[in-house]
Amino acid sequence: MHTAKAAAPEALTVPEVMKALRISRFKVYDLIRSNELHSITIGRARRIPVDSLRAYMRDRLEEAA
Repeated sequence: MHTAKAAAPEALTVPEVMKALRISRFKVYDLIRSNELHSITIGRARRIPVDSLRAYMRDRLEEAA
């Protein structure tokens, strides 16, 4: 039996980022406003590219080192 693997999303919703980082909605939008976390808007929907989230986490780890 062959099962297809679902492709990983290229962009995340604000609630998905909230869950991934375990932070509030306010903090996610604060990071977006301060340009620490890059996002795009599609219509009225805000999306955070997965690469942007990874870059944000990498930058925070480098600062902590």
